[in-house]
Amino acid sequence: MTVLLFGVTRDIVGSGSLEIPSKEADGLKTVEDLVTYLKKGFPGLADLTSMAVAVNQSYAKHRDPIQDTDEIALIPPVSGG
Repeated sequence: MTVLLFGVTRDIVGSGSLEIPSKEADGLKTVEDLVTYLKKGFPGLADLTSMAVAVNQSYAKHRDPIQDTDEIALIPPVSGG
């Protein structure tokens, strides 16, 4: 499973993308499972006030299912004008 990172999520993880090994991705069934997994591995993500998640280039809800072949994007809050 590929996780793409943008903005502050990229800064927290230290990379623009993250590959989750199939063995670990098999246990991640929903977006919520993935977010919980990532927050354990990268505690700075838990400090964000909000974070959108896209699955295969479509915004997803926490209960939406995921598969290990999906492309996931973490989209942090954006400010500016």
